[in-house]
Formats: sequence, C-alpha cells, structure tokens
Amino acid sequence: MGVMACPQSNCNSRNEYPSESNHHESGLKLSLLSQRSLHEQLTIDQSVPSLSYSQSQQQQQYLISNTHHHCLATLKGHNSYISSLTLAGEFLYTGSSDRKIRSWKQNPLLSDESDHESPIFNNLVAAGKGAVKSLVVHADKLFSAHQDHKIRVWRIDSHEPDHHQKYTHLATLPTLGDRAFKILMPKNQVQIRRHKKCTWVHHVDAVSALALSEDESLLYSVSWDRTLKIWRTKDFKCLESLTNAHDDAINALALSNDGHVYTGSADKKIKVWQKNPGDQKIKHCLVATLEKHNSGINALALSSDGSVLYSGACDRSIVVWEKSSNGGSMEVLGALRGHTNSILCLAVVSDLVCSGSADRTVRIWRGFDRNYSCLAVLEGHRGPVKCLTAATDHHRCDTAKKAYIVYSGGLDCDIKVWQVLVPIDHDDSLEEESSF
Repeated sequence: MGVMACPQSNCNSRNEYPSESNHHESGLKLSLLSQRSLHEQLTIDQSVPSLSYSQSQQQQQYLISNTHHHCLATLKGHNSYISSLTLAGEFLYTGSSDRKIRSWKQNPLLSDESDHESPIFNNLVAAGKGAVKSLVVHADKLFSAHQDHKIRVWRIDSHEPDHHQKYTHLATLPTLGDRAFKILMPKNQVQIRRHKKCTWVHHVDAVSALALSEDESLLYSVSWDRTLKIWRTKDFKCLESLTNAHDDAINALALSNDGHVYTGSADKKIKVWQKNPGDQKIKHCLVATLEKHNSGINALALSSDGSVLYSGACDRSIVVWEKSSNGGSMEVLGALRGHTNSILCLAVVSDLVCSGSADRTVRIWRGFDRNYSCLAVLEGHRGPVKCLTAATDHHRCDTAKKAYIVYSGGLDCDIKVWQVLVPIDHDDSLEEESSF
C-alpha cells in the first residue's frame, strides 16, 4: 500500500473490466461483469462530423511531436476499483468500490524529474459505508456519494501536526430531521415500487454524481433512480427533487457558472436545467434536451467558461457542444473519435480535454478556436479508466511548454499520476524553424 514507480506499459493481462453504464449493480463484481455496454461494438452517429485540426498539417505535426508525457507514479491503497477522484488544495481524494475514501498529499517535488520524491500517503478518511461513487469538496467539508443511496458529509480539520488532516462524520443525507419532517405528511410520499413508498428527499438507488453550484451554496446530486436533487450546503436540507428527470439511470452531472445544470443518462440524452425564479414550488425547470449519442452517456465536462460541453458515451465518441452565437442553446460542433471502447470519464483543464475509456487508455485532446487534436495517448492501466482529474503543474518552470498533472483511476485498482507537457507558442516556434 503506497506509491510505486510506473512500469513500462506492456500489460499482458487480458481480463475484461466492465463499466457502470447499466444502473442495476448488485454484488458489484458479478453485476459489472454481466453488463453489456463495454462489449458491444456500438455504431457511432456518423451524422456528427469528426473534429480535427483545421490549420496546416505542419502545425498539427509540430504540436503532437512536441507534446511529451510520462507516468510519475502509481498510487496503491485501494483493494477494489477506483470510482472517483477530486483535487482540493494540496490534497487528492480518492473513492473506491472498496467503500473507502483516502486522501493523498500532493508533493510539489513529484513533477521535478531531477529530484522527485513519492507523493505522501496521508490517511484513511472513511470506510465501510457503501461503495463510493463521487466526491466533491466545499470549504472544510467533503461530500461523498455512495452505492447505498446516501450522501455523507465529512468535516476536514487541517490543524493537525505534520500537515495531516482529521476527518469527522458530520451528517448523512437526507438528515434525520429532514426525513422526520417529511414523513409526517402524505404529500411528501412518492411511490418507488408497487407496494413501497418513500419520502421524496430520499434517493432510492446509487447516487452516481455530485456537483456544487458556482457560489457553493447548493449541492446537486443525481442517481440511478432517475432523479436530480438539490441540497443546501449550510444545513444539508433537501430543497427540491426532480422525479423522473430521465427515462433511465442518470450517470453524469455538470454545472456551468451561469447556473445551467447538465445531466447525462443511460437513456442517451443530455438534459439542460436552469433555475426558475418565477415559481416557488418548481425551483428548476427543463430548458433543453440534447440528443446525438447512440448509447448511454457516462460522462460530462464543461470548459472553464461554460461555453463548451463535452459528453462521453458507450458509442466511443466524445461529442462537443458549443453555445450558439446568441449565447442560448447548445449546438453540436462535432465529435472527438479515437477511443476503441466506451468513454467512461472526462476532465477539462485549461484548453485540454482528458478522456478515459474502457480501452484502458487516457487521451489528451487540445481544443482551441474550434480546432482539436489528440496530443497524446497515456497507456499503463490494466483495466478500464473509470475517473479522471487534472490540474496545471505550477511547480515546473518552462518557458517553452506548459505542464499539467493528470490523475487517472481504473478498474485495476490503481491511481496513476501523469505529467503532460504541451508546447505554448507553437506558431512562433514554427516560424523560427522555417527560417533556417
């Protein structure tokens, strides 16, 4: 348990690791192995054009040939597949189907090839409360979504010696007070099965994703029970539940800084929601439905300004959606193609899009002014790549290249730490090269 140097990517294992696009998961591994989505060769919608670098071939070749990457370390601490990663300050939080949440202290020396040390394994945050599906951090609180239909809240105490953190369980959502108040009134009961009812504040299937509003006052959760719920972060009260938000399990969630909420589902649809200030009862309303994928949607990610949405699905494509010129609805720009199996996760950092797939690779795409190139393919995982997070590497000083750190978690139980170096001013460099 700890950190290992990355081996060369010559994996001989041919074990099949499935995804979670089917929301009926019981006996975790057995159910995962029975899911069909990773093993079907689904047809990509050819009506969506492939995006490519539309500038000169020379410029594209320069960019690709001068992008470098390598695996800095492999973090080992979980004994089942990695399902969630999130960065907060100098800490990386990891969640797994082994029901454990772990924290890892980032080491700035990790990115220095001449003198790098292993990242410090910090401690176990929590264990034994249901497989972890998603993690988000708000101030001194860590929110975790679980397979057992619950959301748990942990207080982060950073005033410990040796820069260690202490974690205290604060609440489980819905809270006891929320449940007790709602159960007294019949109108708060919803039918979940033929002979069973539950209050609307409860999720009744795995909570698949979490996201925070721009001001971090609201926590959004989606579930395989097809609902979207909104919680107040200051007192953990459930403010609203959108029942039957989709026709099938909801797998992905993304929030833009203008208040739009995007949900992606196994029903092949992306739905766009926004706050409804004119109605006190219905606080969020559906404003658009986006349909281009031919299979269940597993991942969503937004550009930093919220103008571009990326969606990944079992059809092996990443569809790029862009806000129309008038700032209104999302329109299809095209698709990024190259993965040979389902897209399971996405992450955006600066002008890079990172995609993880059941084909066991991570691809790094660069998007600029509607031009896209696949700069690198990161190989080394022995199973599907289930989750990603990425950040700019501010510890590396290089005037010619910009450095990024990418974290990937897989069904092989490993977390890999990658450094990706991308040329900054490749157009200027090309001019210098051509002058000789």
